[in-house]
Amino acid sequence: MKKIVKRILLVLLVVLLLFGGYAAYVLGTYYRLPDKLTLEVKRNGANPYFDEGFSLAQGEAYFIMTYNIGFGAYRKDYSFFMDGGKSSWGKDEESVIAGVCGMGEIINDVNPDFVLLQEVDLDGTRSYHVNQLELLNQFMKGYYYDFAQDYDSPFLFFPPWEPHGANKSALVTYSRAEITDAMRRSLPISESVSKLVDLDRSYSISRIPTENGRYLCLYNVHTSAYGGSDEIRQAQLSTLYEDMVADYKKGNYVICGGDFNHDLREGQQENAPEWAYPFPRESLPEGFHMGLDSAKDEEDIAHNTCRSAETPYDEATTYTVTLDGFIVSNNVNVNFYQHMDWGYELSDHDPVLMQFILE
Repeated sequence: MKKIVKRILLVLLVVLLLFGGYAAYVLGTYYRLPDKLTLEVKRNGANPYFDEGFSLAQGEAYFIMTYNIGFGAYRKDYSFFMDGGKSSWGKDEESVIAGVCGMGEIINDVNPDFVLLQEVDLDGTRSYHVNQLELLNQFMKGYYYDFAQDYDSPFLFFPPWEPHGANKSALVTYSRAEITDAMRRSLPISESVSKLVDLDRSYSISRIPTENGRYLCLYNVHTSAYGGSDEIRQAQLSTLYEDMVADYKKGNYVICGGDFNHDLREGQQENAPEWAYPFPRESLPEGFHMGLDSAKDEEDIAHNTCRSAETPYDEATTYTVTLDGFIVSNNVNVNFYQHMDWGYELSDHDPVLMQFILE
């Protein structure tokens, strides 16, 4: 009996040491990038269909798209463990590559002047270490671009059946016109253990000169989805608004787009899950409005931009919500606004397309 007890105690001790060692590793390797980080701007080769010296002018119409590509994993049959589903990785490497290339083809076919992308994996267990920025650049020839790291996790051993692993992801902004200044800003996040499963939340600011001496300031944002609280959500929006207002007061044009992880439609949807928080429209600073409200045709925005990933997608039963879109300053006129309906074929998000004119 004493030998059995000793063996049990020895096993428990080994388990505790392993658990303690792993906890020390995760906490010891966790870090956040410094705030106000200058981003490198690159030009992705040449494009014979782009005008050299393309510049922004008042009265001209331009297209901008935002798209959360879901690290190339979210096909229609995919469910994500953090949402109550099964999977942690994409189906396989070929599926991830095909998904990212499919979204690259969509962007290439639409041919917008500006593109804001979220959840672009640079190197990840969950995406089979496919460099998705390199893949996308095959479709984005001639664009200027910058990328802001949004996530760099230590190796996470959950869920036990398919550990999420170590992953590095980014926000990527593309522009036909030259980006002369780009910066990464850190968003407030929870200081509890939940920070380990949330992204290192951030937004990027890309400034593009216009012919009248002002700047078009593109904000690419992805706010918290997991481990959030009312306090954190309000703090994130307040930080974002502070920069947007400062740019607007300088006479610049401001467009903020991305995945806000809030329901952007007015009015609470019936039977909405807890995570589909209504966007606090009353918090919008003076001089700004939702691009969604400028849609000319209800049919253009009838489709919701995001599906629940708790289960594989079923058109009849899956909950959908509009989390993606744009906030614009009042000196930017929205001429067209569309929730593009790709049936969540390649991501749990579908893209939003907006045409705008600078006053």
